[in-house]
Amino acid sequence: MIRKVRPEDAKSITDIYNRYVQESIVTFETEPLAVEVMLERINDISRDFPYYVYEIEGNVAGYCYVHPWKERAAYKYTLETTVYLTSECKGKGIGRQLMDVLINDCRKSGYRALIACITSKNEESCRLHERLGFKKVSHFEKVGMKFGEWLDVSDYELLFEE
Repeated sequence: MIRKVRPEDAKSITDIYNRYVQESIVTFETEPLAVEVMLERINDISRDFPYYVYEIEGNVAGYCYVHPWKERAAYKYTLETTVYLTSECKGKGIGRQLMDVLINDCRKSGYRALIACITSKNEESCRLHERLGFKKVSHFEKVGMKFGEWLDVSDYELLFEE
């Protein structure tokens, strides 16, 4: 079941995210977050933008949201996407379902473009976004360092028709 995020989801979301922080190059954050920090992020984002969780038998199995891509006023119609799943839920279509809801919500709300900033080695996410209609529009070489490795980042863009 996909539903809007609630404050009580903060612990589950923190657990999902911290696993990526500690074990993967998917996020460039390097230190695990406290639940209180994640709750503040959730509240800040969900106050103004779509934020969804995928729930299975009362447990959060994944989440997605959008937030401003850049701070300047001229960018107000462009948002950046984020999606994370538990490792057990990868490859089951849950990320696609979450992103479909998020994309449709953004389209109906009058946004013009969505940007996904993806670590280039995160091939699963690159493929997901391509299947969703995102096009690769940039590639930055060796812009992040994690686990002693220089990492590339690619931006993918989804434009909505006017």
